[in-house]
Amino acid sequence: MRGDVEVAIIGAGISGIAAAIKLREAGITDIVVLEKADTYGGTWRANTYPGCACDVPSRLYSYSFAPSTDWSRVYSTQDEILDYIQGVARDHHLDDVTRFGVEVTDAEWDGKVWQLTTTDHGTASPQTAGQAATSQLTARYLVSAAGPWNEPKIPDIPGLADFAGPVWHSARWNHDHDLTGERVAVIGTGASAVQFVPRIQPDVAALHLFQRTAHWVLPKLDHPVPDVEKWALRTVPLLARTLKRLEYSMMELVGLAFHRPKPLMHALQRLGKAYLRAAVPDRELRATLTPHYLIGCKRILFSNDYLQTLGRPNVTVHATGVAEIRGNTVIGTDGSHAEVDTIILGTGFHILDMPVADRVRGADGRTLAEHWASSPEAYLGTVVAGFPNAFIVLGPGLGTGHTSAFAIAESQVSYLVDAIRHSQDTGQPLAVRPEVQAEYVAGVQAALGGTAYNLSQCSSYYIDANGRNSFSWPWSTGELVRRVSHFHPADYQETPA
Repeated sequence: MRGDVEVAIIGAGISGIAAAIKLREAGITDIVVLEKADTYGGTWRANTYPGCACDVPSRLYSYSFAPSTDWSRVYSTQDEILDYIQGVARDHHLDDVTRFGVEVTDAEWDGKVWQLTTTDHGTASPQTAGQAATSQLTARYLVSAAGPWNEPKIPDIPGLADFAGPVWHSARWNHDHDLTGERVAVIGTGASAVQFVPRIQPDVAALHLFQRTAHWVLPKLDHPVPDVEKWALRTVPLLARTLKRLEYSMMELVGLAFHRPKPLMHALQRLGKAYLRAAVPDRELRATLTPHYLIGCKRILFSNDYLQTLGRPNVTVHATGVAEIRGNTVIGTDGSHAEVDTIILGTGFHILDMPVADRVRGADGRTLAEHWASSPEAYLGTVVAGFPNAFIVLGPGLGTGHTSAFAIAESQVSYLVDAIRHSQDTGQPLAVRPEVQAEYVAGVQAALGGTAYNLSQCSSYYIDANGRNSFSWPWSTGELVRRVSHFHPADYQETPA
């Protein structure tokens, strides 16, 4: 690996790929992409559990500069999305600048450049097994594209580490273990569990689902795309654009409901209640699965078979969290228990406490995590005061319940490309003004006050350890793209090179 580059990008998921492509298109070619895994894909490489798929339509969940008309379904599955991402990366020859098996363990601003320490997991030999090589790298600009949906959150449950059977998180699925005929406990009922529970239920002898909080589930308007439709989309570009605009408008209507809970979100909740009644005939089970908060306060889940699966004879829903694991018995906080052979964790990710925040040190020597003190914030979700020449893609305050992550990432990439070109032209480092960041964050927090995200009826991963919503964007996707895409030099301090 070269000892110094102009731009170092951490992560080769959808954000890192977009950044690398657009930087090179802008003539900034002295870059390196550092990826700790052995291939592209980010969250779609890490999550391979049965039934893994997207809950945003495929025509929206893709790069605007690399549209595809060959999606097999309206909502694509993990393997198809991963193939698409990897294909885009290789079509743009990113292998030339990507270093796989390289993990950034520390990044520190020394006043002029970023000093990176990396660990190369691909250099270990049989004689040095487990001892990865450490290297130093300097970069004038740093782009963190590590993403929040690939570092599993493992719950601190007494006795979990001593459980004798297999235990794994949904994002680290053990494909070598056969669940056929086993008694399985699933802890967690979020977006991943909604997808894998229906896939494993037919094979297991007993499935015990520990549900701390019920989620609102809506039907997923999904279906295979016929070959004739694919042909029409390839042949008539106007048709593809029209369908994409229609899907975008439908998603934005959902977004409007988040921002105007009354009456739109209440109408959506009535749909959720009707779907629950149709999917779960058993009155007692239906009561267990009925959320007691306004829809949108937590992430809305989409499935055509999850609720139906929970009524199967071999499924037991425990409406409780887990207090401890004792031997091979999972014990709920309400005293219920289940003897099981395998435990699967559907307990989410480190979204607001991303591990990369502990590894990046700013001008004062403190890490991002120390600056944030459990409440992440960034100007336009992209730059942080005290961290010159550094950018975060899919950073804090840009999350929505309906928007494609591709749209967010591309907006931020457009911003950072313009910012880097400006810095190169002026010879000055980029340091966002603290007062600009503070005013922006205050505006976002004020706007979130009336949204469904901030309703106090439930707790969700939107809310950080200090009780503040550090995840959500309070306005439309169009407003996000407009504001986040545009770099304004006046937002930055005038400092000598």
